[in-house]
Amino acid sequence: MNRDSYQAMLAAVQAFHDKHDFRNTGGEELVYRVALMAEELGEIAACVTKGKDRDKLAEECADLFILLIGTAISADFDLNRAFWDKMEKIMQRESKMVDGRIRVSEFRD
Repeated sequence: MNRDSYQAMLAAVQAFHDKHDFRNTGGEELVYRVALMAEELGEIAACVTKGKDRDKLAEECADLFILLIGTAISADFDLNRAFWDKMEKIMQRESKMVDGRIRVSEFRD
């Protein structure tokens, strides 16, 4: 299987869910998954603010990415399609500088 494809990543995360029976043991409960994602985001922030090396940052980002794919499995939506639909929307947006940094958002007047 092509390890660069989304389908390969999805299959790997699905296998992980199946191995630990997440569906029947609370691992796919969405509130729980949000808490896990917040925890991983905190670990990413700690890597940045504490000057951890790039490999540690990459590992923590991978943890969050795996949780995101697993959340798509748990909530039964196509994350690949959602990604491309969202990219299409945000590519149409204008950007502006806010407090010295670029922002690309749906700005409200």
